[in-house]
Amino acid sequence: MRLANFRMTLSLESNALNPLNRLFSCRVFNPCLPLCILALMSLSSFAADNENTRKPVAAKKPVVSAQNTAKSAAKPSPKASAKNTQKPRKSVKQKATVTRPSFGRIAGLHQAGDLLDLRSSVALVIDQDTHEVLLSKNDMAVLPIASLTKLMTGLVISDANLLQSEMITITQDDVDTEKGSTSRLAVGSVLSRGDLLHLALMASENRAAHALGRTYPGGMSLFVKAMNDRAKGLGMASTHYVEPTGLSSRNQSSAKDLAVLVGATYDVPLLRELSTSPGREVDVGRRTLQYNTTNRLVKSPNWDIGLQKTGYISEAGQCLVMQTKVAGRKIIMVFLDSAGKLSRIADAERVRRWVENQNARTQVPSADTAG
Repeated sequence: MRLANFRMTLSLESNALNPLNRLFSCRVFNPCLPLCILALMSLSSFAADNENTRKPVAAKKPVVSAQNTAKSAAKPSPKASAKNTQKPRKSVKQKATVTRPSFGRIAGLHQAGDLLDLRSSVALVIDQDTHEVLLSKNDMAVLPIASLTKLMTGLVISDANLLQSEMITITQDDVDTEKGSTSRLAVGSVLSRGDLLHLALMASENRAAHALGRTYPGGMSLFVKAMNDRAKGLGMASTHYVEPTGLSSRNQSSAKDLAVLVGATYDVPLLRELSTSPGREVDVGRRTLQYNTTNRLVKSPNWDIGLQKTGYISEAGQCLVMQTKVAGRKIIMVFLDSAGKLSRIADAERVRRWVENQNARTQVPSADTAG
């Protein structure tokens, strides 16, 4: 717009110029006119920019770039950070415990009923003196007997009249390779034969029982043979042993045979004493180990127990045998393949109360005729 007005003014004024001036205007001035106008416009723009730089600049808000926005979003607020410091709760996955069914359960023995509704698949209660059968349940079934085996181990050791004070070293041969069970008796521990027998019967110590068989005159093979010969001599026709601890499921017997074994073991005072001991401290090198009974009824004032042994492997279930006195009677109890460690104890308690009640019914109260 400015260029058009300037040309119009120039054309009006140029009419008054002489020919020489018109010639100069056409040849020199007119071609340079656009360049001059552009130069003037640049100068005016430059001056305006300089003036703007002299004015105070108002504070501008910081420009938030996309990168800064991302960083600020990544920084949590104080409340959020406090929450985030708490570790997220992990979902607890419960491990599925796979329990191998016992031989008795596989055979369906637990489905058999009895008048006391016992939790053990096999049970036998007899009068020790008269051999009267007070209660029986699957008493002829042949099953793994776990650590009840150690009663025969003790009986064979007792029969051999070996020196109880002889020191025996636990070796790698005594480590359980059948079930992979652990023991507090480390390889290299040295104990007397008497202490090993004590721990085997009272605390069901497997390495102790194995060491007793390993150091038997003639070695382990002759010891196992002695176990089976002793069982045969007692008339235990359904019983068979392959090792002295009970870790093998091939050590098998019946409740009827085990009642015979309990009676024979009870006849040995040393075995009675060791099996019913509540606890024992043994020195193993620089350490002293405290062992306790595996049968809680031993410490109960309600029980008078003359001999006992517990046992467990998955194939056998929970087992318990006892010689005890109930209502003045010597009673032998055998429980095999019980549902749990407390169940076998509960079965024994149930039988004891039942025998006491039966005895109370048979007694005729006498009247006081004095006076």
